[in-house]
Amino acid sequence: MYVIESELKTFESIPHSIYWAIVTITTVGYGDVVPLTIIGKIISSIIMLLGYAIIAVPTGIVTSELNKYKKNNKYCSFCQHKNSPNARYCNQCGEEMLEKQT
Repeated sequence: MYVIESELKTFESIPHSIYWAIVTITTVGYGDVVPLTIIGKIISSIIMLLGYAIIAVPTGIVTSELNKYKKNNKYCSFCQHKNSPNARYCNQCGEEMLEKQT
């Protein structure tokens, strides 16, 4: 971005450009430094979409999978010890399992 925006002096240095890239890709976007050329705006749009793709979207997928696993736990009918979803007998006392939502 430093090279692309060099004519307008928007990005003062390479470290300043790296700061902008980090703020943009992490989807924070303070707005203190913005590209002014068409090419700079196109590249920044791509970087913003990339930020959403690698941070925001996978977060929802991981959370959904964790909730799915949490709801499938089985509990012992005798000691109420939490066991894995596919357990038939308690890992702690050996009694048969009861399915119970958390």
